[in-house]
This record gives sequence, structure tokens and C-alpha cells, in this order.
Amino acid sequence: MNKNKESYLLAVVALIVGLLGGYLIFSISNAGKAQQQNTAIQPGAGSPTDYTQRIAQAEKVVAQDPKNLNAWISLGNDYFDTEQSQKSINAYGKALEIEPNNPNVLTDQGVMYRKIGWFDKALANFEKANKIDSNHLQSLFNAGIVYAVDLKQPEKAAPFWNKYLTLDSNSPTAIQIKNMLEQPGKAMAPPMK
Repeated sequence: MNKNKESYLLAVVALIVGLLGGYLIFSISNAGKAQQQNTAIQPGAGSPTDYTQRIAQAEKVVAQDPKNLNAWISLGNDYFDTEQSQKSINAYGKALEIEPNNPNVLTDQGVMYRKIGWFDKALANFEKANKIDSNHLQSLFNAGIVYAVDLKQPEKAAPFWNKYLTLDSNSPTAIQIKNMLEQPGKAMAPPMK
């Protein structure tokens, strides 16, 4: 293979991995928020001021009512969205103390574990979420990402992604998964010199 083709292939692979990572963060953030329809803390437009106000409001709520599940989830989501990984992990942890079998919160916390490089904890969360809800697509997708991208073990990603594809075979995420499964060696190969 000549250098131009190799460079092009590497650029395409890098683009796919970047898109998967962005989709992962965006999708998980929105999945956790969808379950909070009855929360007392109303989401804003997403400006820094909105986040600051919502975080301050949620912190007041949990200080007065430490068992307020929706406030902890809202706080975790806002920390998630503002790139405060450790605070997000802690807030999700408080939510999980109240409701330990919430697959969306487990998955969101798992994404934050992944973000700070705690891949074993991320995988444990994704696997627990999938045991709780065997049709939980986001936990299947994310477990595959950690194995394939972070740990460079695409063979361990395959069972998660194949299960995903039995539940959803036509979405944009399913198409991305199919592409990653078809060329795991190329997607994970180090750059050639």
C-alpha cells in the first residue's frame, strides 16, 4: 500500500473513532436526562450561566434533601455536560445509593469513569446496566467502545456489539458498529511508518 492510501485510511479511521466518541458522550448525556421528566430542577438552554445556575440550585436541593434522586441525577448530568468528571461520578454515585439498579445512571457514570481512564470501573458499570436491562443499547455500545478503542481488544468488543445488532440493526450507531466489526484490525492498528 502506498503512503497516500495509508494516510487516507488512517484519516478515515481517526474520523470514525472521533465521531464514535462524540456520539457516545452526546447520546449518554441525553439518555440520562430523558428519565428526569418530573424533576424540580428545570433544564436550561445549556449556556455556562444556565449550567452554573442549575448546578447551584441542585446543590441547594441535595443539601436540604440528600435523598432527592432527581436532583442528584440532574447534578450529575450538569457536571457531565460541563466536563467535571469527578463531580459527575460522585453525584451519580449518590443517585445510585438511592436507586442502585438504574441502568441510565450506571451508564452515565461509566462514561465519566472512561473519561478519566478508569476503564475497569466503566466496564463494570456498563455490564451491570446491561444485566439490569438486557436491552439497554447504550451500555452495550459503550462496553464495546472501551474494549475496542481504549483497551485495543476488539475481540472482547464483539459480543457486546453483536448483541447490540440483534436489538438494533439499522440505526446510525448500528452502522458504525458494523463497520468497526468488519475491520477491527484496521481500526485498531497503530499508524504505519
